Amino acid sequence: MTNNKKFHLLLLIALIGLLMWSVINPKDLFTWFLEVLPALIGVAVLIYVYPKYKFSNFVYLLIFIHATILIIGGHYTYAEMPVFNWIRDTFDLSRNYYDRLGHFAQGFIPAIIAREILIRNEVINKKKYLSFIVICICLAISASYELIEFGVAKLTGDSAEAFLGTQGDIWDTQWDMLMALIGSITSLSLLSTYHDKKLNQLNNYSTRNKYNF
Repeated sequence: MTNNKKFHLLLLIALIGLLMWSVINPKDLFTWFLEVLPALIGVAVLIYVYPKYKFSNFVYLLIFIHATILIIGGHYTYAEMPVFNWIRDTFDLSRNYYDRLGHFAQGFIPAIIAREILIRNEVINKKKYLSFIVICICLAISASYELIEFGVAKLTGDSAEAFLGTQGDIWDTQWDMLMALIGSITSLSLLSTYHDKKLNQLNNYSTRNKYNF
């Protein structure tokens, strides 16, 4: 248990360090705020529930990765992330694809978070429905985020252009939701078995005994 707390504290310190770096001379301060706000809210919620509800270390690590993607996107904006600018120019691509990575992660990582919550709280008792429900949750999160972007754009006008990151693509919203869908399916396909093992190690929790096969 002590080692777990040290690991969680290390992730929190690293995240704070990333936030401090990202707020120094960002591409646009307003865009930075909009991009990192979900990470800040997520961390605040995790800290609030921590005394009563702790996720597996695997989930905390995935959350840290997702927050890192958001924070880097906030610093550079999703359309101007330097590494993906280099990839665009090197391979003669039509756009900077860092925003696609961000929306892939928006499905990939929440899929495991939702999966853990559903399993540990015994929300469903048939495993065959688990993946379907998790994917639906991830699509709902993605659609909700697109509506938030729409609302911000309506309220702030041109100042939200960097936040939207459409890069001239009229189908950008649809691509974003598709990437979240692909991310959630990929995550469940690759990580479910490993996630079950980590859950089994968490307070001797048995995922197999919680399902009706």
